[in-house]
Amino acid sequence: MTAVAEAHAPLVQRLARDFGATWVDETSVADWTAGGGDRVVLLAGDPVRFPEGVDVAAVLPELMKTFPKRFTVAVVPRDSEDAVAKRYGSQRWPTLLFFRDGLYVTAIAGMQDWDVYLSGVAAALAMPPSRPPTIGIPVVSQTGAGSSCH
Repeated sequence: MTAVAEAHAPLVQRLARDFGATWVDETSVADWTAGGGDRVVLLAGDPVRFPEGVDVAAVLPELMKTFPKRFTVAVVPRDSEDAVAKRYGSQRWPTLLFFRDGLYVTAIAGMQDWDVYLSGVAAALAMPPSRPPTIGIPVVSQTGAGSSCH
């Protein structure tokens, strides 16, 4: 077992060991998502602060079985989660990030009920790619960095 895997809860480790998930970080996630087809990246989060991440890691193989051969899975190492989350506008742990042919599609944040996952994953696999929530032009005031209208 690699040092990357050892830093994760057993159910997150199991995704790579038993279900073929790939470990990706901020330097490899774009290349991995560009590998073709639908791809899902798990940001599990710290299992102590966000125990739902372990629940999502347990549900993800069931979603893979329910949508057979529809998507490939990757897991982000704990020390890279903040950078990957920032890159794709994720602000909540755990999160499943959906991509198609290298393009961002959507995200499902938090632990959900099974029927919410089924409809959310089905929708994600059918919807067109979109812009990640972080892409855009930052707005900066020219008049006063510390001023506020509130």
